[in-house]
Amino acid sequence: MRASRLAMLRIATVAPAAQSPHLYESQFVCTAVPKCGDQKVRPLRRMALLPARLPWHSDCCFLSTFSIGERKKRSVGVSYNGNLDRSITGEARRSVRTVHDASNFESEYQSTEEESEDSNSTQSEPHLDTSTFALSGDSTHNLAMVHWSGQNSSVILILTKLYDVTMGTVTESSLWRSTDYGSTYTKLNDKVISRTVLSYLYVCPTNKQKILMLSDPEVESAVFISSDEGASFEKFPINFNVLSLLFHPAQENWILAYSHDYKLYSSMDFGKKWQLVHENVMPGRFYWAVMGLDRESDVVHIETRIAKGRESQYVKCRAQRCTEGDRQYLFPGHVDTNSLVVQDEYVFTQVTKSGRASYFVSYMRGSFRQMKLPKYCLPKDMHIISTDEKQVFAAVQEWNQNNTYSLYISDSPGVYFILSLENLRTSRGPAGNLLVDFYKVEGINGMYLANKIVDNHIKTFITYNKGQTWALLPAPTKDVSGKKLHCILPFCSLHLHLEMSENPYTSGPITSKKSVPGIIVATGNIGNELSSANLGMFITSDAGNSWRQIFDEEYNIWFLDNGGALLAVLRAAVRIRHLWWVSLDEGKKWDRHSFSWVPLHVDGVLMEPESDNHIITFFGHFNHYSEWQLIKIDYKGLFSRRCMDGDYQTWSLHNKEEQCVMGEKQKYMKRRPGNRCMLSQDYSRIYSSEPCPCNAYDFECDYGWERQADGKCSPAFWFNPNGVAKSCSSSQSFLNSTGYRKVLSNNCKEEGRNVYSPKRMACRPKPPQGLHLSTSHGELSAAIGSNVTFMIHLDNGESPSTSIQLDFGDGIKITYSNLSRTDDGIKHIYRKTGIYRVIATAENHLGSDSSALFLHITSPVDRVYLSAPIVAIREKAANLTAVVWPSHTRTLTFFWWFENSSEPIITLEGSISHMFLREGENKVTVQVACGSSVLEDSKVITVKESFRSLLLSFSPALDEHNPDIPEWREDIGRVVRTALSQVHQISDIFITALNQGLVHFELKANVHIVVSMTQQTLAPLVDSNSIHSGPAMLMLISVVFIGIAAFFIYKFKRFVRLHTKLQIYSRP
Repeated sequence: MRASRLAMLRIATVAPAAQSPHLYESQFVCTAVPKCGDQKVRPLRRMALLPARLPWHSDCCFLSTFSIGERKKRSVGVSYNGNLDRSITGEARRSVRTVHDASNFESEYQSTEEESEDSNSTQSEPHLDTSTFALSGDSTHNLAMVHWSGQNSSVILILTKLYDVTMGTVTESSLWRSTDYGSTYTKLNDKVISRTVLSYLYVCPTNKQKILMLSDPEVESAVFISSDEGASFEKFPINFNVLSLLFHPAQENWILAYSHDYKLYSSMDFGKKWQLVHENVMPGRFYWAVMGLDRESDVVHIETRIAKGRESQYVKCRAQRCTEGDRQYLFPGHVDTNSLVVQDEYVFTQVTKSGRASYFVSYMRGSFRQMKLPKYCLPKDMHIISTDEKQVFAAVQEWNQNNTYSLYISDSPGVYFILSLENLRTSRGPAGNLLVDFYKVEGINGMYLANKIVDNHIKTFITYNKGQTWALLPAPTKDVSGKKLHCILPFCSLHLHLEMSENPYTSGPITSKKSVPGIIVATGNIGNELSSANLGMFITSDAGNSWRQIFDEEYNIWFLDNGGALLAVLRAAVRIRHLWWVSLDEGKKWDRHSFSWVPLHVDGVLMEPESDNHIITFFGHFNHYSEWQLIKIDYKGLFSRRCMDGDYQTWSLHNKEEQCVMGEKQKYMKRRPGNRCMLSQDYSRIYSSEPCPCNAYDFECDYGWERQADGKCSPAFWFNPNGVAKSCSSSQSFLNSTGYRKVLSNNCKEEGRNVYSPKRMACRPKPPQGLHLSTSHGELSAAIGSNVTFMIHLDNGESPSTSIQLDFGDGIKITYSNLSRTDDGIKHIYRKTGIYRVIATAENHLGSDSSALFLHITSPVDRVYLSAPIVAIREKAANLTAVVWPSHTRTLTFFWWFENSSEPIITLEGSISHMFLREGENKVTVQVACGSSVLEDSKVITVKESFRSLLLSFSPALDEHNPDIPEWREDIGRVVRTALSQVHQISDIFITALNQGLVHFELKANVHIVVSMTQQTLAPLVDSNSIHSGPAMLMLISVVFIGIAAFFIYKFKRFVRLHTKLQIYSRP
C-alpha cells in the first residue's frame, strides 16, 4: 500500500516542529519509514493495552511489532520516522511508568473483573482450540519484532532483543520460528544464526517468503537473507549502516537502502550486493518508480541537498546508473529542503522566495505547474493528505490560522484547489509530525469524518459527498445500560477520536473495514465537544446515520471473519483474565471468552487479515519478570458452518432521508445479525447500484467560485469568470465553465438541460489581449548555462491562427504557429551573463499584444581584483576599477568604501572616479555582490601634492625565476632596495647610471639582474595588469614637494620601507 492510502486515517506528516513550513508527504506513524515498501517490522511493546493517540492503518504493509519496558519499568511508547537515524526511534526513546507491586496488580485485576461482570450480557462460551507457548530464556529481552508470513502461510517469526538504554545498543537477540500458526516455536540462534546480534527484521512486500535481517552495527555490519520464510539464512557483509529500507512495489529483489551518512544505495539481488546511488540525500525523500507512469521500472526519484546550502534539487535517475551524466533535473531550479513528494500520479515540491512559499505539481509525470489556491488563502504551510482517485486532498494553513488547518480539494491534475472544510483540528506528534483529525471511512465512496474547531470547541463532522456538505453526528438515543439520552442537535452531538494506533496490533480509537461497508466502531463521547473524559465505545451499522453505545470504557476492536464478527479487548493498564469479547450481530450482544486462569498483561494481538485460517495470537506477560507468553486461538469454533444465500440480507446506503449518495442509490449485502456462519472472502458486498439525476451537490464549485446559502455556486469577489483563458488554440470551440465541476467518483447522470457541466462554446475571433510572460518558477534570474523555461499565457484572442513569437534577447527568436504548442513551456539556454530583455508577441489578423521581462543571467564570482593608482594627487580625480573573474555584464553590484566612511558608494559598473582630499595613505575597499555571495579586495593609495616618476625594467631572467608567491616578492624587494639605497633623489647621474646598466644585483649564482630606465612620466601610476607577464618593472617616483624619492615595484606583494627617504610599493 502506497503512502496515498494512508490518507484514510488521521494524518501524520513528518516535519521538524521548528522548521520553516514545507510541503510534506502524508506519513502515518505506522510506517517506521514513510513509505510502505519499507518492510521493517516495528517493535512490539510489552505493556497493557493503553489508549493510543497516534495513527495506524490496518491495511498498511508494515508488520506487527511490540516492545516491553525495562524489567522494572513500563513503556508508554512514542512514534518515530524510520527514515531518520535509528538512535532516535521509539525503541530508544520512550517514557516509562513505575511498576506496581503484586498486591496492587491483584487489586487492579479484581476491580477490572468486577466491572467486566457488569458489562454487556454474555452468552455461554463455545469451545475454542487454544495453546500457550512461552519464549523461554528471553525474560530479560525488552523488545520484540513479530512477523506472520501471510498468504495463508503457517510461519511466524519473532525477533526478541535486549536493548540497553544506557549504552544505546542491542546487546542480545533471539530469533524464534513457528511453522504451525504459533502453537510451538523453535529458537534458531544456534541452528541458523549464531554468534551475532540481530537488530531489525524486514519482509519483502511482494514475496513474503523473503526475509532480510540486519545485524547490530556495533557488533558487525551484515545482512542475513532468507528465501524460505526463515528456514535458512545466508550472511552477506555490508560496508554501511542501514537506517531504512525501501522495497520496490513490483520487483521483489530490488531494494533501496538509506545510510547514516545521508547516502542512498541500491541492490538488485535482495541485499547481496549494493551500489551507491547518490550522496546528500534528504531523509525519507527517495521513491521508487510508479508502475505505468515512469518509463523504466528501476527509476528512482530523489531529493538531494545542495552542499552547504538550504536548498535541494529534484533528481531522477536509474537505480544502478546514477552518475552525473545519467541524472535528470526535472524541476527548473532549486526546491526547498524536505519538500519532494512522489505519490501515485503526482510529484509535489515547494519553492520559497521572499518569505512566501509556492507549491508545484507534476501530473502523470508532465511538466510542473504552480498549484492554485483561492487568491487570498495565502498559505503558510501545506501537507498532502491523499492522492486517491486522481485527486489531491491537502491540509493548508492559511495566513490567519495558527493551530488549525483547512481542507482543500483539487481537480484531477492537482492544480486548482477549492475549500472543503475550515479549521480542522491538528496537533504535533512526538517527532514534530503534523497530525490532522481527518478519517476516510472504508468501503463507502465519498464518506469522511473530521474534527473541526467551532467557537473553541472540537466537534466531529461527517460528509457523504466528498466534502461538499458536512454535518454533526447524531448521538445514540440510549446509553450502554439502556437509559434514554436527551442529546439534541446542534447543541449536543456525538464526537469521535480520529487518531490511529501507532501499533498495528492495537486497533486505535476508530476502525472501519472495506469488507463490511457501513460499520464504524470508534471511541468517543456525547456532549457539546470532544473530550478525553467519560469515553465509551460507539458503533454505527448504517454508515453514520445512527449510533449505538456498546461499552462505557475504551476497548480495542478488531474485525474477524472478513468483517463478519467483532473482537473487543479492554484497554487496561492492569492484568485481565476474561481476555476478550466477540459479537456476531454488529455489537448488540457480546460473548465473553477466557482462556488464561492467570491474569495477563496484553501487549498486542496478531492476526492475518483477509485469511480463512481463523487464527489469532495474543502476546502478553504475567509480570515484569516472566517469559513472553504467546496464546494462540482458533476461533473457528464460533461458527457452525459456512454462510449460504439465505444467511444474507440487504441494506440501503443513505444520508438521512436522501437515498442518493455520490450520485447513485446503493444496496449492500451483509450477514443477518446473529447467524453463526462463516463469511467467504469473495462474496460481493455491493448488491445493486442505480445512478440518480444530478443535483448541485453532486458538483463542487469550480476554482474561483464559492458555494452560497442556496447551494448555488457564484464567482468570488476576486474572480472574473470572463477573464479566464479559453482554450481555442487547437480547435474552433472550447469548454466554458458554468461554475461547477463534477465531484470525482460521483456517478450521477444529468438529464435534460445540463445546467452544471461545462458548455462547449464556439471560438469567436478576437485580437490577442492579456499576454503574460513568466518563467516556470517565477524567478527573474538564472545561472549561466542552465535551462530557463518560459511560460506564456493569453487571456483572450487564442485561436489556431494566433501565432506566438519569443525573442530571448540574445539574438535568438522562435515562432510557434499557435499557443497550444507552448503548453509545456519554452526552454532556452543562455551562454553569457547579462540582463536580457525577453519579449513575447501574440499576433493574428485582428491585432497583436506583447509582454516583456528582464532576465538576469549570472554566474558565481570566483575572484575580484581592485586596479587602482599606486600614487594619486590630492584633490585630483583618480580612476578605480574592479576586475571580476569570470567577466560579468551588468549583473553585479559594487560597494566602494573609502577610509572610514560609514556608507559605501554603490554602483552597477565596475569603475568609479574618486577625489582624495587628504595626503598620506588612503585605504580603498571594493565589495562585489553576486546573489548571496560577496567578495572584496582592498588597496592602499598614497596621496601627494605632486610627483614625477621613472618606469624601470629588469633583466628577463627575473621573471624566469619568479614562482609568483608573496614570500619571493618580499625577498626580491629587499634585494632591489639594497641596490638602490645609495640613490637619494632622481638626478642626471642616477639616470645615467640606469641607462649604462650600472645598477644591478645578483639573484643567484651566475644570474645577474640589471635595472634600467624605461620611461619618465608625470602621470599617476596605475597597476592595471593583474596577471603579470614579461619583464618585471619598477617605478621610481620623486615627490617634488619634499624632494623624497619613493620606489614602486610591480609584482611585489606589499609596501616595504627602505629608510626614511626611500620607499618601495608593490602590487600582487
